[in-house]
This record gives sequence, structure tokens and C-alpha cells, in this order.
Amino acid sequence: MDWFSLLLPIAYITTLLTSLYTFSTLYRRRQASRAATLTPWFPPHLPRQIYLSLLELQSSPTTKVPDSLLRAALLRRATTDIHRLLSLRTSKPALAQLLQRGSVGDELWQRFLMAEKEMELELRDVVEEANALAAGWGQVIFQSASECAHNELVRKKLREVEEGRLEEREGWVRRKESVKEGFLRELDAAAAVPAVEKNEVVAAEKVKTGSSDEEAVMVEKDVAAPVTPGSAKKKKGKK
Repeated sequence: MDWFSLLLPIAYITTLLTSLYTFSTLYRRRQASRAATLTPWFPPHLPRQIYLSLLELQSSPTTKVPDSLLRAALLRRATTDIHRLLSLRTSKPALAQLLQRGSVGDELWQRFLMAEKEMELELRDVVEEANALAAGWGQVIFQSASECAHNELVRKKLREVEEGRLEEREGWVRRKESVKEGFLRELDAAAAVPAVEKNEVVAAEKVKTGSSDEEAVMVEKDVAAPVTPGSAKKKKGKK
């Protein structure tokens, strides 16, 4: 009776543990399949692909890749990792706040967590590869990569400032030309107005003085006409 009374709790616990294990297994498989279908947070890591391609060439017996080229490719890979790590650190607080407010979904947060895990594995891989190429290089490779990333950011800012300066200069030249054209049009208009007014004044004066000019011409003709003796006698006879 004692064993039979214990069988029921044991069976219940066994069933509960089995169901929990089954549920957790199915849940993890579903999460894994869902994570596999999620869009990666970052685009493809091109410097890493280049470095791995160089390693494949290095392993072939017919091709010899210089160590300097491998180091440069690995340093470029580490520099890209620094850029991505900075992007993750700056985006995490804002993304967490948006997730708490419900502005973004869990899918975006899962993508971000996957990117963090991938970045951790990437950093470890870079350190191991650096130590394989040169003893102790894994301790300082990210310091050199940080300096390279900082220099790239500075050059990017300088290019943006230079492009902005050129755009402002072109805009200033365009504004200068437009202002110049406006001034020239105003000067042409100001020069044309007095000529028209002068012509109108002259025409008005001619209209006003037209009759007096004709009378003056007739008087001048009468005064200038010669007096002959015959004409004077004819005038006396008439009298």
C-alpha cells in the first residue's frame, strides 16, 4: 500500500517533467528556426569574408599569401568590428526604451540580441586569429583598430565639411549672379524711364507751341517780303 501510494505522485512528477522538457525543447527549436529566418542586424561582413578567402589561399600548396597582407586584412576586419560594436552600444539604450514603451516589437529586439552574440563570437575569433599570426598581437589589435576607426571617422567628417563648403560656395555664387542680374535689370529700367518721359515732354511742348510757331513763320514771311514801286502806286490809287 505504501508503494502504491507513492506511485501516483511519482507518475504525476514524471509526467510534469516530461511535458516541461517537451515544451522547452519545442520552444527552443521554434525560437531557433525563427531566429534563422530573421533579417541580420548588420549587412554581410565583407572584410571577414576577404580574410577567410585569404586564409583558404594560404592553406593551398600552390599559393603563398604574404603575412603582411593577412595582417592588413585582419586589421581591417577588426576595424569593421569596432564600428559595429560602437553602433550596438549607442543603439541599445534607445532600443530598450522603445521596447518598454511598446513602440517596437520583440522581433527587432531578438535581432539586436543575435547581433550582440555574433559580435562576441567575432571578437573572440579576431583575437585568436591575431595571436595565431603574431604572438601577443591579440591584446593590442583592437587598440590599433580603434585608432583606425577614429581616423576614418575624422576623414569622413572632413569630407562632409569640404562637401558642405563647396555647396555653400556654389550657392553663394548663384545668389551673387541672381543679385547682379536683378541690379542690371533695375538699371536698364531706370535708364529707359527718363528717355520715355523726355520724348513725351518734347511732344507735349510741340503740341502746345505748334500754333505760335506757325504764326511766327507767317510774320517773318510778311516782314521779309520786298515792297515794289508798282505795288505802292496801286495801293495809292485804290485809296
